[in-house]
Amino acid sequence: MTTLPYTPDRPLRVAVIGSGPSGIYATESLLKQTDLPVSVDVYDRLPTPYGLVRYGVAPDHLTIKSVTKGFEKTLGDPRVRFLGNVEFGRDITLAEIKEHYDATVYTVGASSDRRLGIPGEELKGSLSATEFVAWYNGHPDAATRDMLLNATGVAVVGVGNVALDVARILVKTTQELHESDIAPHALPVLERSDVKDVWVLGRRGPAQAAFTTKELREFGELAVTDPVVLPQEIALTDAEEAAISDNVKKKNVEVLRDFAGRTPAGKDRRVHLRFLVSPVEILGDGQGNVAGLKVEKNRLDENGNAVGTGVYETLPVQMVLRSVGYRGVALPDVPFDEKRGVIPNDEGRVQGRVGEYTAGWIKRGPSGVVGTNRKCANDTVALLLQDAHSGTLPSAPKASPADVDALLQSKGVDVYTFADWQALDAAELAQGQTSGRPRHKIVQREEMLKHRRA
Repeated sequence: MTTLPYTPDRPLRVAVIGSGPSGIYATESLLKQTDLPVSVDVYDRLPTPYGLVRYGVAPDHLTIKSVTKGFEKTLGDPRVRFLGNVEFGRDITLAEIKEHYDATVYTVGASSDRRLGIPGEELKGSLSATEFVAWYNGHPDAATRDMLLNATGVAVVGVGNVALDVARILVKTTQELHESDIAPHALPVLERSDVKDVWVLGRRGPAQAAFTTKELREFGELAVTDPVVLPQEIALTDAEEAAISDNVKKKNVEVLRDFAGRTPAGKDRRVHLRFLVSPVEILGDGQGNVAGLKVEKNRLDENGNAVGTGVYETLPVQMVLRSVGYRGVALPDVPFDEKRGVIPNDEGRVQGRVGEYTAGWIKRGPSGVVGTNRKCANDTVALLLQDAHSGTLPSAPKASPADVDALLQSKGVDVYTFADWQALDAAELAQGQTSGRPRHKIVQREEMLKHRRA
């Protein structure tokens, strides 16, 4: 029987690259097993942990963010260290990671977005929902962006929850947004917004939309916004209705029918939930700005695919936000599937690599909700532990946390610890309380780094 090299004095050393839900769940899974002593370092290029929970989840959906209570417990475990403000590939290379860790788990999510591939996409006022979400959630990379909301009409292309989030934020009142943890720089911009009409566009029908019922219902409860649905775009044949097996989609159709049957209350703003339409061209004003969106009306073929009818309509919009899917970004020296936007892997083991693993969206593509990543991470960690038990993992020659600290210090890397993050978290909550808000986000990296453990 092989004697494993891992002991309390020399535990299994694992580097987790990315501190979003997948990274935290992978770490949690490593801690919960009791067969092997472990030591985990969780890296993030930002000073702040939690990834999309902080920078992607809608600021007015605070209950979803309650998962961070569990995340805090994981990162606060004495076997875990959070190394924030450390960028993989720049501050620490893959070769250096391999020198200091027995195994590596890539959990960097999908930080880019898919494009529409239509004329006019380069016009000013055409951008991804990803960029817009990062701006109003206070992501350091987007916080300084000059976001002009002088458009009266906005098209949001896509019918997932992110599309609904973006539309909802655009039409909420300042008072409604004040109760969220939206970034402080976004509030006055949204308050001055000229937006009156938002079109949420799906190329297929209501039975194929990817949003969830709770998010859809919220459009019927907004203070100054009417939901608008065209009955003909949500009409289903008896056969089509009978074919809907998903309860969420059934409830979505019910809510949409309710909206379609309402008499508009004459509120100041409107969200138009449109189906069976595809954008074909973003129109310009001759000066490089968005001045309209040309869409083609569709029908569904026998396989449920959208087919253009040759009938067109132009929507009077000055802003187009694409929300047609996230996409992973390649990491330095790590294999990458350009077509799928993921790290090529076999159920979580990186193809062609020993001791390298992946979990979350960068493993399987952008699908599921926050909780979906737990099983994904657990499955990956199970393979990692299987390899550790079989003795196939390489043994890192410099396995002490002190060696990592010395390496980063020699490079002048300003590491932000979990205790530092807790100090920043406390400061944000205290400032929020002062202003009557759940949290006052600090969004500039330099300002974040000033908050440290006393």
